[in-house]
Formats: sequence, structure tokens, C-alpha cells
Amino acid sequence: MRAKRILAFTPVFTLLLAAGCTSADGGSSDNADIVVGVSLELSGAQSDVGKTYENALRLKVEQLNASRTDSQRKVTLRFGDNKSDSGTAIKQIGEYAGDPSVSAIITGQCIDCITSSVKTINEKGVPTISLAPSSKISSPVADRRYIFKLAPNASHNASTIVASLKGQGVKKIQFLVSADAYGIDAKAAMLYEADKVMEVGPGAELSPSQSDYTGIVQSVVDGKPDAVVVLAYPGAAVNAVSALRKASYKGKIVLDATAAGPLFLTGAAATAEEGAFLVFTQTLAIDDVIATTPAKAAQKQWFEDYTARYGSYQAQASFAADAVQLIVDAVDKSGSATDRDALRGALETTRTDGLTGPIRLTPSDHSGLMPQSLTMLIVRSGRWRLS
Repeated sequence: MRAKRILAFTPVFTLLLAAGCTSADGGSSDNADIVVGVSLELSGAQSDVGKTYENALRLKVEQLNASRTDSQRKVTLRFGDNKSDSGTAIKQIGEYAGDPSVSAIITGQCIDCITSSVKTINEKGVPTISLAPSSKISSPVADRRYIFKLAPNASHNASTIVASLKGQGVKKIQFLVSADAYGIDAKAAMLYEADKVMEVGPGAELSPSQSDYTGIVQSVVDGKPDAVVVLAYPGAAVNAVSALRKASYKGKIVLDATAAGPLFLTGAAATAEEGAFLVFTQTLAIDDVIATTPAKAAQKQWFEDYTARYGSYQAQASFAADAVQLIVDAVDKSGSATDRDALRGALETTRTDGLTGPIRLTPSDHSGLMPQSLTMLIVRSGRWRLS
């Protein structure tokens, strides 16, 4: 009798497998691969960071596919160069969003590229993870239901920097701020934090079209601040620090997370930035950290793998790697690579320890990187170290 029961059950079980089953989390499964549309700044003003993202995504997806079993979906990336141009990005994102085989989208550091595409992303209902730094990328959540952000928040950068400077006895600061969307956001966050505890000077703006800021920084130096905080992308930040050194500024220089670039500094940049501080995640100096947890061990392994593949470590690499990992985890959790609403739901309940640090996404907060992921680093002998 028992054998008959087993035989009777077998066809039913086979039919369930053929039809597709329900995942543990209630999502319905399918056999489609995980296709991620990627719109990055591979040329244009932000191509240095865009190339870092591309390298990180290629390495991470190679690792993911190698570790997944034959029964698990593989991951495919579709790259597009948005040329650091919002018009090009809008077209690329529209094409990805309109293709039902694309599970989700990852976009780079260009703020206008993602904010200009909000309507398309919402209308097509395609989960999108942005690596851009501005807080308006993922808020208000009611208008950004399908958009998530994985980069340090300006407010978190500001609170970490101000706490560090206050602890060092700094009483007067000035800002050098990139004259763009991120600069506006970052300065507002810094003013909110710094005005509570110290004197803030007028500062100056850094035009993205300039490379020599010697004249611009002089007014800041003349104000004799205890510290100058540079809020700019990597290229402009290096030029600003160089200009401060040429102006014989002897106070503290602090960079926010958007300025982070290579682990090892070379040439004039190494000389200029010696002793400068940076707020960032421990990943950039993870070889200074003892791996006491599985998360720390994974971060150290990623640092070593990226360095072995590309010759040196780049600060922003872990954000891109975490972005594609979040998408893969959401597909596995929902049981579908094509049900975009299920993927969105899985993403906004994410709680994980990523390569960048603790990541928490909720229905009311689509910006995942937690403030405790940030720490202060310092340049010593031409490379970033824990301060």
C-alpha cells in the first residue's frame, strides 16, 4: 500500500515541477535568467568612477555565476554607456524598462541621469538601484517606489565628519563645494550639522569645468579656518586639495565620501593629500582590519579579489558589487526574475551585511547604507589608512 501511495504522488509532484512552484516567500518561480540593465558613465566627466563600477560588476557577476548551482538562475549584465549625459541615460533606461526580460536596472553616479528617468522607472515598474550620492535619488519614497539607493548619504557623511572634527577640537570650518546637484545637497547637510557646534565660514564653489582652483581657494585660506571640508567628486577634490597646499594652508583637510578614489595615491595627488581625512567605509582600508566576523572576512576577500584582478583597489567598487548582489538575493527570495513587483517588495525588506557594511532597506526608506558603515580614514605614505 505504501508503494502505491508513493507512485500515486509522483505524477502530481512532477506536474507541480513542470508548472512551476511557489517559493518559500510566496513568489511564483520561473526559469528566466537574471538580466540586469546597467547604465554607467563609461565616458564623459565621471568615467573614472563609471569604469570602477563596470569592473566591480563584471567581477562580482563572474563570482556569483561560478558559485550558483545548475538549478539556480545565472546572471547576465547588459552594459550601456550613458556618457555622463542625462539624455543618453533616459534613452538607455527607457529601453531597459521596456524590455520585460530585464529584471532590474543599476545606474551609476550621475544624479541627473537617474532623477530625469523617475517617471519612466515608475511607469514601467522596474526595480532600479542607483549608485548616485544625492539624497533626492530615493526620496520621497512615495514618488520613488521602484528606486533604491546604495551610496553614502550626505547627512551621514556630515554627521561623521562633524563629530570627528569636534573631537579634534576644531572650532571654525569652511567648505569647498562642487557647483552641481551633489554639492548643493552635501553643503546643506554639512551646514545643518556644523552650525550646531562650530563657526562656519562662507566657503567657495568649485566649478566642474575648471581644474586650477588656486584663486578660488585663496579666500577660504585667508579666513584661517581650523579645517576645510571638500565636497566634490574625485577629480575636483584632488585639484582642490592641491590648491590648498599651494596656498600654504596648514589646517585640517577633510573629504566627504564622494571624493573617494583609488587606495594608493600617486604623483602630485599623493603629496597633496598626505595627512588629509576622508569619510568612507572600512572597505577602502580593510587590510587594516582584523576579520572577526563573516562579514569582515567577506570584505577582505573582495578587497583581495578586486586588487588581484585589476591591480589596485578602488573605493567605489563595493557599492556596485553590493547592488547586483541585492538584485540576485531579491530574485532568489521572490522566486521570480520577471515579476518586477515581487522583486521590488523583496528589495525593500532587505537586511544584510554587504561588502560596504550593514545595508537595511524598508518600505519607508529606500536608501540602504547604514550610517555605522562610515568611518574616518587618513592618507599616510600615499595610501588610505584607518585614522
